[in-house]
Amino acid sequence: MLSQLKAAAENHPAVATNGLSGPKGLDKLGPQESTKSDKLDFASALKSSLDQVNQTQAKATEMGKSFALGDDSVNLSDVMVATQKASITFQATVQVRNKLVSAYHDIMNMQI
Repeated sequence: MLSQLKAAAENHPAVATNGLSGPKGLDKLGPQESTKSDKLDFASALKSSLDQVNQTQAKATEMGKSFALGDDSVNLSDVMVATQKASITFQATVQVRNKLVSAYHDIMNMQI
């Protein structure tokens, strides 16, 4: 999941146009130099990760249907690997969501 977020950050247009290679390059930006278009958008990185999870699940479902219909090009082992990948990515997504909700509750319960 972390590697997917890093890949999404590297593919972000603001990073690509500035020639920055990732988190190491972000420290070069000073407070005056950074603008709203230069910042990485957490929502778009999260959406990209969720889309990848969805694609993985859709691929596993499609492979399972093809195997059930008797398609000779799909092996049982490929179907099982795709199903396990989909399961692991979904479980990781649920864990990230749980951590975000927990952090939100911690912040909301802080005394000012």
